[in-house]
Amino acid sequence: MTDVVAPRRETADPPRRPATSGGGWFRAVWRWHFFASFLVVPVLLLLAVTGLIYLFRFQLEPLLHPDLMKADASDGAVAQPYLQQLAVVESAYPGSTAVSLAEPRDDGAPTIVSIVTAAGAGRDVYVSPYGPEVLGSLDPDTTLSGTAIRLHADLMTGSRWGGYLIELAACWALVMAITGYYLFVRGWRARRRARRADRTGARLRWRHGLVGAVAGVGLLGLLVSGLPWTDFWGAKVQTLATDRGTSMWSTDPGAISNPTSTLDESLPHSHLQDVPWAQQESEVPTSDPPADDERSVANVDTAVEVADRAGLRHPFTIALPPADDEGGVYSVIGYAFDAPSDERTVHVDRYGGEVVSTYGFDDYPLLAKVVSQGIGLHEGRSLGLWSFWGSALMCLAIIFMCVSGPLMWWRRRPRGKASLGAPRGRLPLRATPVLAVLLVALGVLLPFFGLSLLVVLALDQLLLRRIAPLGRWFGTA
Repeated sequence: MTDVVAPRRETADPPRRPATSGGGWFRAVWRWHFFASFLVVPVLLLLAVTGLIYLFRFQLEPLLHPDLMKADASDGAVAQPYLQQLAVVESAYPGSTAVSLAEPRDDGAPTIVSIVTAAGAGRDVYVSPYGPEVLGSLDPDTTLSGTAIRLHADLMTGSRWGGYLIELAACWALVMAITGYYLFVRGWRARRRARRADRTGARLRWRHGLVGAVAGVGLLGLLVSGLPWTDFWGAKVQTLATDRGTSMWSTDPGAISNPTSTLDESLPHSHLQDVPWAQQESEVPTSDPPADDERSVANVDTAVEVADRAGLRHPFTIALPPADDEGGVYSVIGYAFDAPSDERTVHVDRYGGEVVSTYGFDDYPLLAKVVSQGIGLHEGRSLGLWSFWGSALMCLAIIFMCVSGPLMWWRRRPRGKASLGAPRGRLPLRATPVLAVLLVALGVLLPFFGLSLLVVLALDQLLLRRIAPLGRWFGTA
């Protein structure tokens, strides 16, 4: 009798979910979103708060300095010529040099004269045009809005390293926005079920996703429009543009006058940048000194009158020629705060009062026109109140995201474990070559992102995957 041996059943391991599945992708993207937040959230929070202060600077500063920023326009009072107003500034600050003069914004506002004192310090002097009399002065860098601007630009470091850190965070903020949209779409149903079941933290996650879906569009716009200002990316792109005969900024030679007032942001932004004419690529307008037997007939009031006849918008900002520069001109800059397309400057001979040259938005290179409009949107000034309140709401939304994100992690963090509570997952770069190509392209377009990504990948391979405690702490998959 032959024994019948039953076939031995093979014990198979349960099938693993492939790395390219929806769940694997979701957790991998979530992990990148999570770790990017450690760099991005503090910087974005700072930029949003300082940006909000910057937006409301014309409302905040008069409240903080009412004695300086309000002029008593009594009945019958007549504003005195700007030449006299400059004279009282010179008398109050002996040895100072007036750099620019900004007209009053309304009947109750002062004239603002930006000066360099005898000691070399910059100050904004507030002059009541009805005396005229000096109301006082401020160091523009020490005002609330001036401090906010310096934080916004370079973390008040006064060097490029602060700007580099902001630029690095901005690059990863783009990654956060993109990954956030993926998580919003893929996790929509799960968040809705959790909210209906009233699970702990579900409402906050729901609100975080909804606000982020709206704020992400504005954040992407703010980041892209802010890149031209950056110390690395912006400088490199400007160099490339200059080499090809164009520019991100206007190429008005008169911008060399460089008005310095912090509170007056109606100026064309070319007047605050280093651009091609400094390399003698375009002719700088100059005045013609009169012969010895001739008398100069022009002054700052002449320049204002000439610009008024040329159709520039009030209130003007006038860049004043240096006293020791016989060829300097009066550069009268028209008000273009609410419309970058209105940016226009008239350069007036300081002796005869003739128009030496004019330059405006229509003369900008195409790239400069795009950048100028983008900056207008970035500052909330291009579309009137729509742009202003839109930017303010974007700042508030970003602040909410920067607070709610860490709060969600704090609520779900593992307690009593040596773990950060990071989502586990790996992007399937080998199985998804398109993703790898996109990351490489983004790294080339944004070098700070590319270099930092290489550092992150190197740390992951050389440390986190070889030192077990670190791997457990960071939740390495």
